[in-house]
Amino acid sequence: MHILLTRPLEDCSEMIIKFQSLGHQVSHLPLLSVEKIINDEIDFTDYDGMIFTSANAVKFLNLNKIDKTIKCFCVGEATEKKARNLGFQNTFAAGGNVSNLKELIIQNHNSSTGKLLYVSGEKISVNLDQQLLNEGYKIKRIINYKVNHNKNFSELFVKELKKNMPDIVYIYSQNSAHSFLNFIRFHQLDGLCMDTNLMCIGEKTSSILNEIKWKKIFLFNPGEEEFLLYKI
Repeated sequence: MHILLTRPLEDCSEMIIKFQSLGHQVSHLPLLSVEKIINDEIDFTDYDGMIFTSANAVKFLNLNKIDKTIKCFCVGEATEKKARNLGFQNTFAAGGNVSNLKELIIQNHNSSTGKLLYVSGEKISVNLDQQLLNEGYKIKRIINYKVNHNKNFSELFVKELKKNMPDIVYIYSQNSAHSFLNFIRFHQLDGLCMDTNLMCIGEKTSSILNEIKWKKIFLFNPGEEEFLLYKI
């Protein structure tokens, strides 16, 4: 099968190798780039737990003065893996969505035991910090990265894509969905997607691309990419 991956290369290089080893053709269209935001120095001793809603939030955090035994709540397995690779020992992973993450925090961190630090990107789909404030938690949100939409793509890549449209496309966020929709419209690919299966994280992400005619639309959680190949 021809598979199109749309995350930045550092986030999908292992998957590219994996899919190629299984005999699939893999194309790479990085829809977004991620940029670090510099913050004032944080006194991590003020907090008894940390919340990460993406692996990028972990990656762009200055880890020099953090007690790595602090409770670390992660939205999903990919984020938890990043946290563990950087030395965090006391991690909790939700099932890939923020609603599950909220419940995980409530179950494992009493609102009276200490303040939480929520580290995220500039744009979020759910106001997790406000929801936890409403539950009686003390929480501070810091933004340590932002996402930029890539707009310039190789004419040769687009030409080859038109000749050989992918059987599967993986889309990982609402930002990526908006960027991919713009890519499709700008390069007039609308009528070429009818034999392509669209794989999206969450209904909000897939709804952005619903106006394009796809063969099928599937919802998935990170880590299920290979499993989805066998559903086609």
